[in-house]
Amino acid sequence: MTRHGELGTALHRWRDRIAPAEAGPPADESGRAAGLSLTELAQLTGLSADYLGRLEEGRATSPSVQVLTSLARALRLSDDERRHLFLLAGQSPPAVGRVAEHVPPSVRRLLGRLAGTPVGVHDASWNLITWNPLWAALVGDPAELPPRGRNAAWHHFTGQPSRITYTPEQEARFEAALVADLRTATVHYPTDVRLRFLIGELRRVSHRFGGLWNSRIAGSHDTGVRTVHHPDIGPLTVDCDTFTVPGCDLRIVAHSAAPGTEAAERLRLLDVLGAEITARAAEQAPAAEAGEPASAVGHRPLTADH
Repeated sequence: MTRHGELGTALHRWRDRIAPAEAGPPADESGRAAGLSLTELAQLTGLSADYLGRLEEGRATSPSVQVLTSLARALRLSDDERRHLFLLAGQSPPAVGRVAEHVPPSVRRLLGRLAGTPVGVHDASWNLITWNPLWAALVGDPAELPPRGRNAAWHHFTGQPSRITYTPEQEARFEAALVADLRTATVHYPTDVRLRFLIGELRRVSHRFGGLWNSRIAGSHDTGVRTVHHPDIGPLTVDCDTFTVPGCDLRIVAHSAAPGTEAAERLRLLDVLGAEITARAAEQAPAAEAGEPASAVGHRPLTADH
């Protein structure tokens, strides 16, 4: 079935589950099918019954955002159903006002159980908001950076000091994915002032970012290889994977090394450094959130000056 056919099927099924009384008393109740008729849906949405019929038959293929919004309201769709409707119609799902920084308890628990893997969690703007001790031990303690410095795009495109190096091909893929993610974020969060400010500043200070932004480059995160130059244990090459948390636009970045390799052994040694960083942070920071062990994660909410 084509996407347009799937849209029509979904609309028909959603229409069938709405009680006819939602559109007011019909002229004749005898012999009618359950659910709203196209005429009744037209009354609720202000659209023509003919157009709605063509939508369900797949003959009208490009409904506008305004049409989709009216349909979602009339059909009383849930948030997930509304998102599905927009995606079926080839439109970006309805946006929310601001990039969320909330990390669900399930993600925090996951971090706490990945003691042997350096893991950092970023929001849709690529602000690093949560990390575990081994992440800090491997790439440097993010708590020592200003809020703006904990944004991956700002850190990379403005040439801030970093322990990580790339080959030209690795760097090109990484940059394309970052820029594509930020462009997607502006679609999902069009009224987020901090996101707009970040992008404006990056375009102003980074010729490289500005060129990629204007090119409308497309990119996605795949399993990549990074070389980390650690001041105590020397260089180690690790794999890097980026995972997206459904429903909250978080990016979980994890570094790993194949078992039995020298890099894997060095990561185990870094666990000791990670524990030391956590101990220092515990002496300086407020108590961890209720129910979360102090050693599970590091968390620094970003401020508006990024």
